[in-house]
Amino acid sequence: MTILDGKKVSALVSKRVAQRVKVLQERGISPALAVILVGDDSASQVYVRNKILACKAAGLRSEQVILSANSTQDEVLAVIDNLAARQDIHGILCQLPLPRRINEEAILNAIPPEKDADCFHPVNVGRMSLGTARVLPCTPAGIITLLKEEGVEIAGKNCAVIGRSNIVGKPMAMLLLQENATVTICHSRTRDLPAVTRQADILVSAVGIAKFVTVDMVKDGAVVVDVGMNRDENGKLCGDVVFNAVAPKCSRITPVPGGVGPMTIATLMENTLALAEKRLNI
Repeated sequence: MTILDGKKVSALVSKRVAQRVKVLQERGISPALAVILVGDDSASQVYVRNKILACKAAGLRSEQVILSANSTQDEVLAVIDNLAARQDIHGILCQLPLPRRINEEAILNAIPPEKDADCFHPVNVGRMSLGTARVLPCTPAGIITLLKEEGVEIAGKNCAVIGRSNIVGKPMAMLLLQENATVTICHSRTRDLPAVTRQADILVSAVGIAKFVTVDMVKDGAVVVDVGMNRDENGKLCGDVVFNAVAPKCSRITPVPGGVGPMTIATLMENTLALAEKRLNI
């Protein structure tokens, strides 16, 4: 069993981004990401902090716009409009989740496709489905990068994705398909889920339930990618996979933390750079 080290690979991605950033800086362009945080959710604050630190490591400029939990939808939209109009901002993201009274779809759709660093806008999702997108959803694309950098062959493999969210499950399946895998999407209505997942050479779990994937659900020698960020009964951070039981059965597996998370942020850096490069038709 080999650990798929997201920290190591994300550092390689960051280094490559920094090299390309220097090329733009020589042309007078300083790629910049704006991050909007609404409210005081502690997990979101940590995620935003990590994104800002990653920007610094990759040589990208970053700006934070922090709004109170009492902010209205119109106030958030006004911030987006302001950032969209600025020529010195190349990527925009709004940290999720948003307070319940704010319409998440309206906020995400307000970010122009050409500044959509998360690839959540319908235009960019459509481009992704056609294989013509300049940016890709950060977590699924980060997983593809991790598998490739670690020498995992995707083409021709049977892949199962547990979860069908718009952020991870659906785009993950689409990107695996574009890599010539045969993909099954599993969800709460899937009959005999273990029988399905045991056929997978590559199993991606994005269900968000602690210790959901047990050893009987995994094929001998499978590659297991754990997207989950959960808390166990003791409040300890864990993934969707029962790691200690499943790991010995795998050929490769991602840890939690240190697996998918760093790759998600590394891809955000790549997306921001790609949006800046597109502005210059590079």
